[in-house]
Amino acid sequence: MAAAQDSHPDARALGIPLNGTPGKWNAITDVAGVEVGQTTIIRGNGALVVGQGPVRTGVTAILPRGRTSGDSAFAGWFSLNGNGEMTGTTWIEEGGILETPILITNTHSVGVARDALIDWMRRRNPDFLWALPVVAETYDGTLNDINGFHVKPADVFAALDGAASGPVLQGAVGGGTGMGCLGFKGGIGTSSRVLPESQGGYTVGVLVQCNQGARRDLMIAGVPVGRMLTEPRTCYADRSVPDSLRYPSVPWCTAADSAYMTAGTATPPPLGAGSIIIVLATDAPLLPTQIKRLVRRTALGLARMGGMAYNGSGDIFIGFSTANRSAVAEKDSVTTLSMLPNDQINPLILASVYATEEAILNAMLAAKTMTGANGFTLPALPHTQVKEIMARAQAGQAAE
Repeated sequence: MAAAQDSHPDARALGIPLNGTPGKWNAITDVAGVEVGQTTIIRGNGALVVGQGPVRTGVTAILPRGRTSGDSAFAGWFSLNGNGEMTGTTWIEEGGILETPILITNTHSVGVARDALIDWMRRRNPDFLWALPVVAETYDGTLNDINGFHVKPADVFAALDGAASGPVLQGAVGGGTGMGCLGFKGGIGTSSRVLPESQGGYTVGVLVQCNQGARRDLMIAGVPVGRMLTEPRTCYADRSVPDSLRYPSVPWCTAADSAYMTAGTATPPPLGAGSIIIVLATDAPLLPTQIKRLVRRTALGLARMGGMAYNGSGDIFIGFSTANRSAVAEKDSVTTLSMLPNDQINPLILASVYATEEAILNAMLAAKTMTGANGFTLPALPHTQVKEIMARAQAGQAAE
């Protein structure tokens, strides 16, 4: 079972109080020049057969300056917990420059995505010599035949060639197709914040692939929603799957159930296992050290949603600035650049935290319930229940 995703999740319609002013699309693409492309691969149902499916995976591509430009950008990265992978980061740490698009996929498709990105760049640039692409991952083996290696070079090319500005499709799409987040269906989410002109009018955009956390930790606008949602419960949706592929402690689904389950191993993964990739973009004129400071602050947005950076979680973040284009592109002479003083970056810090918080929330709000390998089902975050919880919380605050 795989339902269409919502490209415009609206947390505010559920009464969720959020901070800051979003951009036109409330997406990372509100930063001028940034483009996003995605390939979603969904095939098959029933028992897992390695190499055949079911398949619930894909690729998400973020192009800092769009498809028509190969210019680099100042960048920085940060690992909150390193049980994951993001290639190309040693050169970013050393040189402070991002020289390729960013790809996000599943854990076992990092290699093919990296190689395909190199080929894509080579075909577009006759002067191409070498590249150290940035490719990040989270694990989708609970819903997807991850060991079947279903992401192919053509899927990577499609995501890159289809990249565009404007609204970004969210939820169970692209690299986030098979991901779960804080006990519910997760995936790709994005948000942005625009500063007032008095603070420079800059834009900060964030895109996440969220696949981390435990339901008990889920917080929304400071409310412990995860502890209040005892349903949807864990269950199996496909009764044709052999008992040998099921966890004995997990019941069959009833008509009233949506479920959160994991598959493909003898025992369930540790509570809170999973990962999140966070990509930050801004048009503020920042140096790599300043970008890294903002990237580190996205961890606070993760924490506001209940992210704990558990041992089994790969929480890896990267950011870039689209400013100083000529300074970064110039290789043969001394160049000048613009830099925002450190004393003026506090509004950008706030924007980074708030955009990250909403991007994670948007991934969960956009994603629909999905059944994958062995009939395991990740339930959608129940909007009606969340709305009721938020209304009660606000009524209680007003009464105090």
